[in-house]
Amino acid sequence: MNTTPPSTPHVISTTASDRPSADQDQPRVDATRPARAAGERALVLGGGGSTGNAWLIGVIAGLFDAGLDVTTADLTIGTSAGSTAAAQIAGATPPELLAATLAAVPPQRSGPVGSGGGRGPIRPVADHLERINNIIASAEDAADVRRKLGAAALDMDAASDGSWQTQWRATVAARLPSQRWPQRTVLITAVDAQTGEPVVFDRHSGVDLADAVAASCASGLPYRIGDNRYIDGGYRRSENADLAAGYGRVLVLSPFGGRTLVPLDWGMHLAAQVDELRAGGSRVETIFPESSSEHMFGANAMDPSLRPPAARAGYDQGRALAEQLTEFWR
Repeated sequence: MNTTPPSTPHVISTTASDRPSADQDQPRVDATRPARAAGERALVLGGGGSTGNAWLIGVIAGLFDAGLDVTTADLTIGTSAGSTAAAQIAGATPPELLAATLAAVPPQRSGPVGSGGGRGPIRPVADHLERINNIIASAEDAADVRRKLGAAALDMDAASDGSWQTQWRATVAARLPSQRWPQRTVLITAVDAQTGEPVVFDRHSGVDLADAVAASCASGLPYRIGDNRYIDGGYRRSENADLAAGYGRVLVLSPFGGRTLVPLDWGMHLAAQVDELRAGGSRVETIFPESSSEHMFGANAMDPSLRPPAARAGYDQGRALAEQLTEFWR
């Protein structure tokens, strides 16, 4: 476990409550009105690709098996891979999710072995990271980089045949044990590709759970809901932990280890979010992958063959940390 010591919380919330049809405007956001804390404990699940999702499930299952159930949090915030995990723990128990992750037989890929003992980065992932880094280098600030990332995604979408949308939704839906939003508060983050504005979906947004998760995980092509298109919620912040402002205890699981690709003075990194929460009176604990498993994330985050070892690494961490986290959480 790591604790990181980040500016006034900038909390966003959805405002619409009726389910829109495909040709209606989707919920817009009020980026100035703080969300009202409705409980004491918040669980934050950050982005991190396919291996990050497996690691999150592993940590949660390890904590659960050691006697600490964090899935009962009053608020769960899911971003990108964390949005999938947030939806998954709402529909199945941690042991069930862990067993499914370990039982899956991922396709093996050939390739050079990386210096950390893992394989070298998958080429499309490396290309994607290079595109993102080039966009970041040309941007002036966080808002500008979101706009440019959205514009780039829309350009890619215009050149595609449109089949990705249906395939991606089916893929995401198949990962979810339940297609229904839970009654407890779950926030799923995304970014509007056309405006660059952050968006948060919840069960009152009129958006299907699978659509919200698909939007939050759309790191390449934009995902369409109604007339709007959305990109990865991690383009706001990789964890979006600041959305837990007002909660007494906040537990953050970050597959990326709190790191960010953007300049630190933009305030998007986890340490900035944690500082904001603590300034507001929250107690915060963070869990990062151990150094021995870091090769499974980053450029290797989309390697399906690394999902089982990532889940096992997370499980071992969860079991090891459960006792010291129990007093904090309960």
